[in-house]
Amino acid sequence: MAVIGGKYLNLEEFYGIVIKNEKVELSNEAVSEVEKSFIFLKEFAKNRTIYGVNTGFGPMARYKINDSDVEQLQLNLIRSHCAGSGKILPEIYARAAVLARLNSLMLAYSGVHSDTVKLLAEFLNNNISPVIYEHGGVGASGDLVQLAHLALNLIGEGDVYHHGHIVQASSVFEKLGLKPLRMHLREGLALINGTSVMTGIGIMNLIMSKRVLNWMVAGSSIMMEVVGCYDDHYSVQTNSVKLHQAQNAVSVKLSKLLNGSLLVKSRKINMYEKELQSGYIDEKVQEFYSIRCVPQVLGPVLDTLDFSEKILFDELNSVNDNPVIDHNAQFVFHGGNFHGDYVSFEMDKMKTAITKLTMLSERQINYLMNPKLNEKLPPFVNLGRLGFNYGMQAVQFTAVSTTAESQTLCFPNYIHSISSNNDNQDIVSMGTNSANIARTVIENAFEVVSIELIALIQAVDCLDCSREMSENTRDIYHDLRKVIPVFKEDSPRHHAVRLMREYIYYNDLKI
Repeated sequence: MAVIGGKYLNLEEFYGIVIKNEKVELSNEAVSEVEKSFIFLKEFAKNRTIYGVNTGFGPMARYKINDSDVEQLQLNLIRSHCAGSGKILPEIYARAAVLARLNSLMLAYSGVHSDTVKLLAEFLNNNISPVIYEHGGVGASGDLVQLAHLALNLIGEGDVYHHGHIVQASSVFEKLGLKPLRMHLREGLALINGTSVMTGIGIMNLIMSKRVLNWMVAGSSIMMEVVGCYDDHYSVQTNSVKLHQAQNAVSVKLSKLLNGSLLVKSRKINMYEKELQSGYIDEKVQEFYSIRCVPQVLGPVLDTLDFSEKILFDELNSVNDNPVIDHNAQFVFHGGNFHGDYVSFEMDKMKTAITKLTMLSERQINYLMNPKLNEKLPPFVNLGRLGFNYGMQAVQFTAVSTTAESQTLCFPNYIHSISSNNDNQDIVSMGTNSANIARTVIENAFEVVSIELIALIQAVDCLDCSREMSENTRDIYHDLRKVIPVFKEDSPRHHAVRLMREYIYYNDLKI
């Protein structure tokens, strides 16, 4: 049971709630603060003009609303902004958005009734997630359109995911005995005026990026064994003279995975203690960059993810709507905490980093495919008859085209803005677009790394070298072979790619 409110929600807790479906419990002290914020706003708004409470929204804020219409005003906002389009966000990402919105509202600076946070907790505890569309938000007044679909569900309307199925929200409410949320002062605005969708997607992107990074490190380790590279390429001694912490962390991971391997070569024994004659050297002195520079390429990826984690969780634990209702200061502050630039920038950096990881994987695949480069494997890691069978030849095309798509998707959204809302929103973050595009890039990375892992385990069987692998990489090899059996004859390979992708997508690899 995870407690929400009164403390900083961290990655482990987020993972437990969103991915492991752990139940949540609201902090009594935090709920009390939410109630105080609501009571204060109710009193403070009397005979005062407060944006979004007794005024219109956006450029319509100069219209004063009658006291008798304030509740209907919130309903009008929610219903009018349910204008999403495109693909439906996967359920787990929508669940992440629910948690992000709940956590922000529990900070008690939004002036919502406590029924709002209690119902959001019921959504999490009963596996109810909103049906949210990818297209709609510009990330300036937060995720207005996407969060409106969540708010619509809270009032018992629209469609929801319930235990993996899309059904009407009203039927779920009836089945579970839940009461639709009643509008009070600013429930509508407080629910939709925040960065929770882009933040929820962003943190899920972070989790999946760290997962694919570990699989890439594992694949690179097996790659180093297959080609018989020198141990100093990845050694702590080589990399420690470069002061980047993440590069050294990748070096440590590689060293741990390859400890005890009989396939990587000792620089000391295999070269320094051998007396070589002048002229052509049969053995490579050092490997291509895609093998030799793994710590230097993946180090910046890890650094980017580590920095993104801090930014994303600061956003998750922040007040990100407007206005700010401060019952302690007895004041209502108007500003722009809904602006999604922090998330947008991190998503652009993350997708660039993961694309570079994907490019590294694609280059390693190319090395495995080409006997002129690796000088030890048949073309396309073909275990059948050359010319009659084709091994991984066509699967390489998929890796190349998928990598190319990710490269194209790296155009930054952070610096892309289109004015809207009668020019009220005249500079926007495009944060949700950034998060969704980054999600596509990360999914592409899983596809390419999956193809490389299939090629690698084929290479291990081709060389019949599994017994000489390190204990760690041999265990990974055997686990992957359970997913994809060895193949020699030609058959459709798309099933194998899908199975491998699903395996690494849903399984953490702890290094």
